[in-house]
Amino acid sequence: MTLLEVDDLSVVLSTARGPAKAVRKVSFALARGETLGVVGESGSGKSMTVLAMLGLLPEGARAAGQARFEGRDLLSLDEAELCRVRGDRIGVVFQEPMTALNPLHSVGRQVAETLMLHRGMSAGASRREAIRLLDRVGIPQAARRVDAYPHQFSGGQRQRVTIAIALACGPDLLIADEPTTALDVTIQRQILDLIAGLVEEDKMALILISHDLGVIAENVGRTLVMYGGALVEEGSTSEVFARPSHPYTQGLFRARPRLGAGRGTRLSTIKGAVPELADIPPGCPFAGRCPLSIPACDAALPASVPISASHAARCIRLDVALGSA
Repeated sequence: MTLLEVDDLSVVLSTARGPAKAVRKVSFALARGETLGVVGESGSGKSMTVLAMLGLLPEGARAAGQARFEGRDLLSLDEAELCRVRGDRIGVVFQEPMTALNPLHSVGRQVAETLMLHRGMSAGASRREAIRLLDRVGIPQAARRVDAYPHQFSGGQRQRVTIAIALACGPDLLIADEPTTALDVTIQRQILDLIAGLVEEDKMALILISHDLGVIAENVGRTLVMYGGALVEEGSTSEVFARPSHPYTQGLFRARPRLGAGRGTRLSTIKGAVPELADIPPGCPFAGRCPLSIPACDAALPASVPISASHAARCIRLDVALGSA
């Protein structure tokens, strides 16, 4: 059963250089219990897509299209209605655990606040549930530390607290936006394993945003690849990783370090840099860096071309790209 349907979602930001398209006609669907990864370089539009759905865009930004969650278009809801969805039916783990928590309130109070707001729990009941949630996400001696403040926790423990807040109301959808940023490799693995276990246990749908292909490969069933605000490739994770088809996706995979490579082996790179939002062309956003680009690539955003029943890419030269893969 479909939980989330996003159709032609676009976001325009107000910049010093005029309007800039941060998200360009992004469409996808997510079923209940499904896991979806969104991958791409910084500035590709991953987080902005989610912020638009949640009504958390920066001042002056405009969103268009639809994002239907359980049949209701989130983009048409007023702030009061969105507040009833955020933190209740949709839980969010933001990417920076060092700043996601309020330093002036204890961690227990911050978990309990969600329960009092959305579930109407009393102070005592919400405190007891906060202790249970902190224990569930692996905070040691949760009953003793419930009144501690964020600065008294390590980065990994703070991220566990943000996960407890996101899970407090038993959401149908968990959005994890770069949940391992600023954490060391060992803690990253623990956090990702924790999220995966909780998602499976509670039968939640998951949107995992990352720039790390390894994280996406190990944690989601479907993958979206974004560049320049556009969705350039999508499909089952196994197919995208077995047969990357868009030139940008191919470039990402070639740039990965490889086991067994000799000392001094240079990594492949994608020439150029991600363009400023105001400089993205009307056509394929990757055209300026693509080795297969022709003048027609600049004309209009390409249509999505099916590669299989569960795999597609936006490229007018897809036949050439597949031949060179």
